[in-house]
Amino acid sequence: MIKIANLSEIPPGGSKLVFFEETPIALFNINGSIHAWDNRCPHRGASLSDGYISEKTIQCKYHLWKFSIRKKCAVENDQIKITSFRVEVVNDGIFIEI
Repeated sequence: MIKIANLSEIPPGGSKLVFFEETPIALFNINGSIHAWDNRCPHRGASLSDGYISEKTIQCKYHLWKFSIRKKCAVENDQIKITSFRVEVVNDGIFIEI
């Protein structure tokens, strides 16, 4: 696992864009739980980190596609998956498995 950010950098209900090598990773703080997704929307490659965040979904700003936080897929079509990364928080550090 690699340290990718600090918990203090992502406010509740917020997000942060980070990079591992050339992979953009969106970090989301949803109700105190950290989620790490490939930042590229599978529809048109738009950034998810600056999308609309709710307790259940992340919505891409480009074409308004919604993705389920729990299922890690498009709300309207669960065959459209989001690449996600396993997350561990240790003290203030956010670690992901690539």
